[in-house]
Amino acid sequence: MKIQSHKLVLVALCFAVVTFVALLQILTRRYERFDIFQRLEWMTYDWRVRLATNYPGPCAPNLGFAFINNETISELLSGRLGYSAGLYWPRHVYGHLIQELDNQGAEAVAFDVLLGELRPDHPPSPDSKRESSDEYFVRHLRKAGNVILAAEKGLTPHDLFRTNAWAIGDITALRDSDGILRRAKAYEDYVVLHPMLREALRKFDGCRFETNRILFPGSDGMPVELPVALDGSFDQGLLYELGTGRHWRGPPQGRAFTRVRAWDLGLALAAKHLKIDLSTAVVEPGKQILLRAATGRERVIPIDEEGRFYIDWSLTYSDSRLTRESFHSLLDQGHRRQSGQTNGLENLWRGKLVVVGSVASGNDLTDLGATPLEKETFLTSRSWNVANSLILGRFIQRPSLAFELFLILGLGLISGILTWNLRALFAALYVLLLGAAYVGAGLYLYVQVRYCLPLVLPCGGLFLANFTLVTYRAVFEQKERHRIRGIFAKMVSPNVAQELLQAERLSLGGARREVTVFFSDMRGFTEMSDESHAQAEDYVQRQRLSAADAEAQFDATAQEVLRTVNLYLGLIADTVKQHEGTLDKYIGDCVMAFWGAPTPNAKHAVACVRAAIDAQKAIETLNQSRAAENRQREAINRQRLSEGQEPLPPLKLLSMGSGINTGIVTVGLMGSEQHTFNYTVFGREVNLAARLEGLSGHGRILIGEGTYQALRRHSPELAATCQELAPATVKGFRSPVRIYEVPWRPARTLPLPSSAPAPVEDQARPLAA
Repeated sequence: MKIQSHKLVLVALCFAVVTFVALLQILTRRYERFDIFQRLEWMTYDWRVRLATNYPGPCAPNLGFAFINNETISELLSGRLGYSAGLYWPRHVYGHLIQELDNQGAEAVAFDVLLGELRPDHPPSPDSKRESSDEYFVRHLRKAGNVILAAEKGLTPHDLFRTNAWAIGDITALRDSDGILRRAKAYEDYVVLHPMLREALRKFDGCRFETNRILFPGSDGMPVELPVALDGSFDQGLLYELGTGRHWRGPPQGRAFTRVRAWDLGLALAAKHLKIDLSTAVVEPGKQILLRAATGRERVIPIDEEGRFYIDWSLTYSDSRLTRESFHSLLDQGHRRQSGQTNGLENLWRGKLVVVGSVASGNDLTDLGATPLEKETFLTSRSWNVANSLILGRFIQRPSLAFELFLILGLGLISGILTWNLRALFAALYVLLLGAAYVGAGLYLYVQVRYCLPLVLPCGGLFLANFTLVTYRAVFEQKERHRIRGIFAKMVSPNVAQELLQAERLSLGGARREVTVFFSDMRGFTEMSDESHAQAEDYVQRQRLSAADAEAQFDATAQEVLRTVNLYLGLIADTVKQHEGTLDKYIGDCVMAFWGAPTPNAKHAVACVRAAIDAQKAIETLNQSRAAENRQREAINRQRLSEGQEPLPPLKLLSMGSGINTGIVTVGLMGSEQHTFNYTVFGREVNLAARLEGLSGHGRILIGEGTYQALRRHSPELAATCQELAPATVKGFRSPVRIYEVPWRPARTLPLPSSAPAPVEDQARPLAA
């Protein structure tokens, strides 16, 4: 019952642990406040990213970086390029870059530089005095037809730039809560306001946007309402009245806002190369984005619930597979080309996808941050890494939440099974090896196919289940040891008890075993008890004691009788334990013990017989000591009688009869958990041992046929001393049984059989010679 309860508790604990860890996984995936485990998972992810750089994967051959560095800033300021520009460069500078890249045959150009509103204050390009710097930039945008402009955090390029560029790309860096850029959002939807509304917002504070209207603060304190239709159109006349449309040369009607979808800059760059129309993308929120190219090829981007995907950080700024050239070098080549100096011009960019960004320091162009690869690096690298993923169709895959829960459940249950069936040390070792194998699989899958298995919570469930169950087993087994010690401490020798406590498994619930059973009984105990009681009654009558004194005298006599029998029984019990037997019970003045269970003993019959011999010798030694004491009491009593005192009673001398039998019995705990247990044996062979004890008389040891044959196998010299007696018919047995007597003293001192007549059918008779 207790073992079954223990197993049920282990199962419940294992289930509770894996359920708890699975709940943590759900909370971690859905709520940022539980990001402690997500942060640990991110640490293992960063470790894998760094490890993967030792095994470079495939790389698109057409990626390049035109970088702005500190030297570029100095060159533009020096005027050596035909014009001079401070830090905030006129737009025609970027127009010259586009022109040169177009001349070299670049496939697409992505600016990781924000170009917002028009700048009429900038000087025009020396190449064209008739157009502004912005118009010069727009002209080359339109001519190249392959330029992607950056947008970030709601800041989009001016309409004039946006409508002439091939696309706009989002460069918003959404760092994780630990400040590291691991993920990018696939796209961002921007709301682009009508230019007149943008002007009105700059002029008036406190404007409010509502579902179908815009409220402007009026001169009298009352808001002025500008209605907006469901399709976004509005009447611009009110804005003229507010004085915000005086510079507007467009049509009198327009839309209040336009929704523009800006894809990640790297995705937009790769889409240009793959000829993918991003407007036809099929978005499945929380699952994936399906992109189809005009050629029929497909790309799938795995995204989370927020539309973000993990960046495959495999190409660093210094990667040799990346084409690199400085911004000012390209401008210099363009200047020389326009001047007719074509000798020595390089052409690195034919068919290339160019990312334009900054690696300069100490100014507004600085773009540094932490990635899984480096604590501080140029975040422009995100764009070509994302473009590389889309070109190759190699994105970082993460398992679904259901599969993650399955991993936690599976590993937790395996840990529970190992802990249940193995010893704690071996279970911990196997769990450790399983955890190492799982981590190894996670590393391999990431490095080879960019599949990112979760490590923290699945391994946490694995080890937590093991730790919890081992802890419970330790507590339970300690209690079980105390329970076993309580059951067996008074039944077996200390070394047998220790062996029981150290055993990995105990079969205490019932089993068939071959054992040797020992019964011994104190002869003369009943007569001693009756005689002592009679002497007490005589003393009470002679002394005319009161009822209370008489009761005290009877109690003292009973205690003395009990002390005497306990002295004899204690000698037998001590002898049983010395020979590593199991003391079963006391039945009045009878002792029952057995050998061969709960710990196995191949020579249990020999051990039992030798214990019986030593018990007889111990009783004889005790009787001799008590007889000597009685002789001393005789002298003392003569003195006491002369003084009129009551004589001291003589110490009682008892003898012992023993019966032993060997055979197959049922052995186990008998009783109930709520009351008491007794580890005992029962069966036919036990009954025969009890019957042989009844035949043994005074100071004799009788054994059955099974014991005798066991002695012949394991101790022939002891078996040779045994004397076979006449077969006896005993109660409960149809046929006479063969019995043997074991001599335990020299033949000259063997006592005669008991003078008390035994029943004719139970009388043991020696065989004729």
